[in-house]
Amino acid sequence: MTETEGQEKIARVVVADDQTVVREGIVMLLGLLPGVEVVGAAGDGEEAVRLVGELAPDVVLMDLRMPRCDGVEATRRIRAQYPGTQVVVLTTFSDDESLFPALRAGARGYLTKDAGGDEIVRAVHSVLSGDAGLSPSVQRRLLERLSRPEPEPVPAAGQAPDGLTTRESEVLVLIAEGLSNQQIARRLHVSTATVKTHINNLFAKAGLKDRAQAVRYAYSKGLAKPPTR
Repeated sequence: MTETEGQEKIARVVVADDQTVVREGIVMLLGLLPGVEVVGAAGDGEEAVRLVGELAPDVVLMDLRMPRCDGVEATRRIRAQYPGTQVVVLTTFSDDESLFPALRAGARGYLTKDAGGDEIVRAVHSVLSGDAGLSPSVQRRLLERLSRPEPEPVPAAGQAPDGLTTRESEVLVLIAEGLSNQQIARRLHVSTATVKTHINNLFAKAGLKDRAQAVRYAYSKGLAKPPTR
């Protein structure tokens, strides 16, 4: 394909989604729209990274929940190995656990799968021009996150008791605040599985058996303050 004078550059795109029907539907939709050319399609993150290396596309439309290598890890690898390729996440999920890890991994755009074809094309060209390609709902979520108060600082890793890392100390403080694993995950922008790992590690280091002991431990070490009555 060639560009005609005055027209926007045609963006070469790879689509990555593990659901065949969804992937083929996106490819078909984009094939009907001006301004983009689909040059490849991948069924998981591993294949997406490989295709980027072979095809050097301008943009990858990246699903998040995929086997072998998920969208966040694939995004991280693509941005590290092939910085000339941008990533726009196209997913069903817009929760903090999905959004923030993807952005931290290097995604420049984030859309949900209810986006129309024109919105997808706009996001693709936005990231190529150096802007962010975010859906209105994602922009609202970012503003909401920025308006929330940050958790109180915790001691640096070298000052934490029993060899706790800074992240383990943060998790401990949030346990003392009464947050559930899911709430901690949202606050720290990590998965619940990651939170569980941190809890298991800090329990082992501090010799704790349950959350009640963890709360008392946080109070006794000065990491958290007991509620005032």
